[in-house]
Amino acid sequence: MSAQHVEVPIPAPKEKQVLIKVEATSLNPIDWKTQKGILWPILPGKFPHIPSTDVAGKIVEVGAEVKTLKEGDNVVAKLTNTDGGGLAEFAVAEERLTVVRTPEVSAAEGASLPVAALSAHQALTQLAAINFHGSTGGGGQPKNILVTAASGGVGHYAVQLAKLGNAHVTATCGARNIDLVRSLGADEVLDYRTPEGAALKSPSGRKYDVVLNCAIGISWSTFDANLTKEGMVIDFTPTPFSMMVSAMRKLVSKKQLIPLILKPKRQHLDYLVNLVKNGKLKTVIDSKYSLSKAEFAWEKSIDGHATGKIIVEP
Repeated sequence: MSAQHVEVPIPAPKEKQVLIKVEATSLNPIDWKTQKGILWPILPGKFPHIPSTDVAGKIVEVGAEVKTLKEGDNVVAKLTNTDGGGLAEFAVAEERLTVVRTPEVSAAEGASLPVAALSAHQALTQLAAINFHGSTGGGGQPKNILVTAASGGVGHYAVQLAKLGNAHVTATCGARNIDLVRSLGADEVLDYRTPEGAALKSPSGRKYDVVLNCAIGISWSTFDANLTKEGMVIDFTPTPFSMMVSAMRKLVSKKQLIPLILKPKRQHLDYLVNLVKNGKLKTVIDSKYSLSKAEFAWEKSIDGHATGKIIVEP
């Protein structure tokens, strides 16, 4: 399977869908994993498949049963994983996963949010019990959170959202991005290539209540040595092996490995768009490519060393 540029008819929205003229699309690892067949037979839902699920643009047509959106609205949408469709000039989105974008939020900023920021938000609120409205999530003490690969697409949002939740944040990244990650709010930053960074050791000696693991290749024993007695590792890139480890951990220890399976919700996407609007959440953009050069964006995403998000614009 390979990615190719082809001409296809403009899709028609169903009753509860909208047709969006795409202004920006962001790439995520799930896009190229789907294309490479890593997620088969679950994804894609059908062939040929237009990849990418995170888009921003303007609504040009609405389905007969759409109630909350109208033609001309500037929006951000999370397309379904089974259908995709983002790497195109026009895309169809479900009303239930589409929110209005105000002028303060650029198309590139908006398109960056759905998978990456929603994943970080879900992990922090639903698994780590972080509250963005003043609570520390239990016990009155700020939680100690480690974010690995903190300069990446998910990681850079995770750092900022954890700080909004009054957590103490330790982060790992490459040496070139240490200043960037610190500017996003991290209290401590480790170069993952150093012995201390590879060992995930907090410079202040803290144990972690929660690890938001956006990296690959870190052993459970490395996490285990740095967790509190009831600490958890939330894995943003789960594999069949990590799923098995997760099940085993539940039987033998209070320390948990929890795979993150994104369940996007419209109200959460709207909340994140408003954080960007109000200057409380920053999107770091690694690079932008035209749709005609999307294969170069694809290669950049597969390489795995982007700082922030990779954007494709028609």
